[in-house]
Amino acid sequence: MEPRYRFRLYLLTSLVLAGCGTLLTRLYEFQIDRREEFIVKVPTTHTVEIREPGVRGKIVDRNGVVLARNRRSYEVIFNLDDIYRGYREASKQIPVVNEENSEDDDLKQTPALIGPNPDARHVARIVQEWIVPKLEAAGLPPGGNLNDLEVHYKTFGGLVPYVYHRDLTPEQFTRVAVRSHNMPGVEVRVTPEREYPYGALACHLLGYVRPWAKGDIPDDYRGQPNKHYQGDVEGVAGVEFTADQFLRGHGGKRILVRNERQKVIATEDYQPSREGAEVQLTIDSRLQFIVENALRRIGRGAAVILDPNSGEVLAMASVPNFDPNHYIPAITNERFAIYNTNRARPLINRVILPYMPGSTFKLPTAIAAARHGRVGYGHRCLGFIQYGKTKIRCWKTWGHGPLAMSEAIQRSCNPFFMSLAGDLRSKAMVDTFEMLGFGKKSGILLPAEDPGLLPGSADWRSRYPGAVVTRATLAQFAIGQSQSLATPLQICSMAATIANGGKYYQPRIIRRVLDKNLAGQTEVLKENIPIVKVDLLQNEMTSAQMDIIRQGMWMAVNEKGGTATKVALEDVFIAAKTGTAQVSKTNEEHTHNAWTTSFAPFEEPRYALCVMVENGKSGGAVAGVLSRQIYREIFNMEAGLNPRISRLPIYEGNFDPYESLELPEGDVFPLNDENAGETGDEVDDALTAEDTPLQVIPNSVNRNPQ
Repeated sequence: MEPRYRFRLYLLTSLVLAGCGTLLTRLYEFQIDRREEFIVKVPTTHTVEIREPGVRGKIVDRNGVVLARNRRSYEVIFNLDDIYRGYREASKQIPVVNEENSEDDDLKQTPALIGPNPDARHVARIVQEWIVPKLEAAGLPPGGNLNDLEVHYKTFGGLVPYVYHRDLTPEQFTRVAVRSHNMPGVEVRVTPEREYPYGALACHLLGYVRPWAKGDIPDDYRGQPNKHYQGDVEGVAGVEFTADQFLRGHGGKRILVRNERQKVIATEDYQPSREGAEVQLTIDSRLQFIVENALRRIGRGAAVILDPNSGEVLAMASVPNFDPNHYIPAITNERFAIYNTNRARPLINRVILPYMPGSTFKLPTAIAAARHGRVGYGHRCLGFIQYGKTKIRCWKTWGHGPLAMSEAIQRSCNPFFMSLAGDLRSKAMVDTFEMLGFGKKSGILLPAEDPGLLPGSADWRSRYPGAVVTRATLAQFAIGQSQSLATPLQICSMAATIANGGKYYQPRIIRRVLDKNLAGQTEVLKENIPIVKVDLLQNEMTSAQMDIIRQGMWMAVNEKGGTATKVALEDVFIAAKTGTAQVSKTNEEHTHNAWTTSFAPFEEPRYALCVMVENGKSGGAVAGVLSRQIYREIFNMEAGLNPRISRLPIYEGNFDPYESLELPEGDVFPLNDENAGETGDEVDDALTAEDTPLQVIPNSVNRNPQ
């Protein structure tokens, strides 16, 4: 080859090699050394997973009337990290706090100082200055506040969306939705929100819910910037609490595709949330409405109605009360203070709290006598009974004279039952009372139920180590005074047992739980099955003995001289037992609790009722009158005069004493009996007297020692 051609080939080869070297050098620079820099500049997409809350199941009464449900709430939410990143992208700088003058210049542009984790104050100010004006331009009034937003971000970071505005109108929802593409991190959504359509009606048994807390976030969502978690509300009282496992819905999941500007460009996957189970209660909302309205005549108290043939709670009410809607979405500080500074304690359910039961305890004492061959016990009441040097009066200070069991129940004679308890002794008393559900929780599906207290029981001995059960102790036990404690639910369950002839049913508030599976088929998660805990007819008692006790309760209402004549109706026979328990004595004035427990109709009982009134001076004249009012309206309802259920406002209660209650104008008591019944004051001396060794009472006779 000629030299000139060799030179040219050499030159060409050199140029090619030089070019390749340069190309390889540049490729190495772009693909290796500066790879991360250029990757950031390439448009990319990423996914964001959003966990959506489940829809809470409904709570309905036995007839399907909805007592707790969900309504649609239109909301604006902020995904705060997305807002921060959107602002950063829009401004191409990272805002940070000016430490020297943070009050006036919170958004000083100093990108080198902050990195990927913004301070809560930065995020709050970005929202205030960048997002809120855009929302106001869309016609949305201000919602939330900077302090709340800062606290939210400090607590949850970008993991949990911040709810900026609730209950948007459809017009507001539409305006914000069409503008949301210009507001990164701002979304509109429709969420279920708990609602109690009848206000305070059945509030204590329904309970209330609270928003989910930071501790509820599962571990697989923590520390994940592209995962947003929205938890479920949680039941914290009443059936909302005890049936929470059924009511909680099944959470959904939405996976969104976003571009580098955080704009949603597609939905990759969507699994809708599902509603929780429907919980059907045993209560009848019509009866509940009747009872709650009746209790508003007094300041503090409780009432409960049971079906004596199944143990189902047909109504349960306590006053004062509250509105569970006040806890949605979260209770305000002002409302929380109102409830908690009310000395009448509106948040407690008095039906399952313990009170001194007074003469209602004479009924289980009579059952103990029947089980131990003492149903024929007789006593001559002289107006008092003596234990050593201590005398305890009968409420009828001149005495009842000779009495048998039915008459003693009718007239509520204290010396009769005090003497009877001394004859029975402690074990017979405690065993029978415990058999009837006293001194222990009933097992009803409600939180905070108290077991009460029986003198001489194992619980009593553990509370009062070294205490001795004397005849004076038993005497006060038999008439429900001193350390005796029972709940209105326990007293009503005992009356229901007498009403049905001897079967003690476990009280139930939840009737059935129904759920729909993925195929849309209804599954029964909890069956409606009555539970008989004890049958007295299989525990040393006969129907004839039970009839003696039932007859005494009938006489108390329907014959003169009975303590419960103010319960009587003209057209329905009712059986009842009153009680008036002395709770305390201050400034020479006694404080009492008034009781009446009953069942009706006498021949075929369908209702067992207990009414307890705090600071009621007479079981018959206060609780008895309320019982009569409730029965009157129940039987009017059965005759076709159904009450119109409406939303109930809260009732704050009071501390007024109640000597007696009047009937509505034009109504009269069938028996014009002025007998006031027991007062509770008769044990005043015994409450302070020492338990001295006791003597046999000479005026007691046992007519049937077997």
